[in-house]
Amino acid sequence: MRRNKVDIITLGCSKNLVDSEHLLRQFQAEGFTVEHNPSRINGEIVVVNTCGFIADAQEESIDTILSLCQAKKAGKLRKLIVMGCLSERFAADLMESIPEVDHYYGKFNWTEMLNDLGHKYRPELASERFLTTPPHYAYLKVSEGCNRFCAFCAIPLITGRHKSVPPNQLLDEVRRMASGGVKEFNVIAQDLSSYGLDLEGRMMLPELIDRMADIEGVEWIRLHYAYPTQFPLELLDVMARRSNVCKYLDIALQHCNDQGLANMRRHIDHEATMRLINTMRDKVPDLHLRTTLMVGFPGEGEREFDELMEFVDTVRFERMGAFAYSEEKGTYAAEHYDDDVPAEEKQRRLDALMERQAAISQEIQNKKVGTTMRVIIDSEEDDYYVGRTEFDSPEVDPEVLIKKNCKLTIGNFYPVTITEALPFELMGVNKL
Repeated sequence: MRRNKVDIITLGCSKNLVDSEHLLRQFQAEGFTVEHNPSRINGEIVVVNTCGFIADAQEESIDTILSLCQAKKAGKLRKLIVMGCLSERFAADLMESIPEVDHYYGKFNWTEMLNDLGHKYRPELASERFLTTPPHYAYLKVSEGCNRFCAFCAIPLITGRHKSVPPNQLLDEVRRMASGGVKEFNVIAQDLSSYGLDLEGRMMLPELIDRMADIEGVEWIRLHYAYPTQFPLELLDVMARRSNVCKYLDIALQHCNDQGLANMRRHIDHEATMRLINTMRDKVPDLHLRTTLMVGFPGEGEREFDELMEFVDTVRFERMGAFAYSEEKGTYAAEHYDDDVPAEEKQRRLDALMERQAAISQEIQNKKVGTTMRVIIDSEEDDYYVGRTEFDSPEVDPEVLIKKNCKLTIGNFYPVTITEALPFELMGVNKL
């Protein structure tokens, strides 16, 4: 056990990761040695930043906490702290069921955490982070919370109402990271579309991205987690005009059936969804859309699922993920609908949907064979380099495996000619 060392373990999404990075910077400023997701726990203090979005994530968080409780009992750590989404929602239940944890905190009471450890929170470091990603890319969280209150979603119960980070604070953060070598910025939020509404009563995302694109050193800006209702269409003009704004948009649609969307409280219907998609593709040629769809929401029968499959066939998303509905305590759906689709049927539909998407992805990938694409190098393996195009977000999207026929530098961009396509990978060679 290393004295004066803090290990932080992050579970869940990239938004949690940004929180951990800010907290790591605070600990570092107080003189701690810090490490993120260590391969072996050896800090005297361990902080678990939990996820509480769906049942599987909650289970992973609890399993991690229990494992660390055993490590504490064995003398491998002195203090165990739990924070994040799960403890924000279920702190009282966790305290009762896992009392071995020294402290439980929510998502944002970092001042209290540091004070309890005999240290202080430094507000002047609010925009600084200890980056845990490779040094050439980072995530930028522009807001927290959500005002949409979709029927299935617990996020507003965890994070509260939507709150945007002031643009000048974000731009300062980008300048600092860009001057330190970060080239790629993945912009994230629970609801990207609503950025700025709480600050000036208008959607400020197009302006923010336009200003970000002017910052020296910013090579790629990629946008994640937009909401389809009241989407700021001016953003498409910025994306089409600015070469360093990736032709990529992550927008969760969830479903296409009118009644299903109404029951989900998504405030959009099939026709408006298709109109939005067509507008996006008309305004931004080569746009790669990534979406998330849900199967097994209460009331989804075979007819509704068939409609979803047809929707995927028609739209042909370049990137798609899907998940099965799970009932979350306190949500509108949990209180008003019966979870009437059996678990095995949810899984069957999920498998069928992803199988269909794999075939579509293969066809889209095939069209890239023979083209030369700009690729950033993320890592090096024994036989190849691993990179990504502007159409590929870290961790979730396809990678480009580049034959080792010359020396490439991690974090740099290279022209790569695509030689082979798989559903979720491309193979290529750098010929320069």
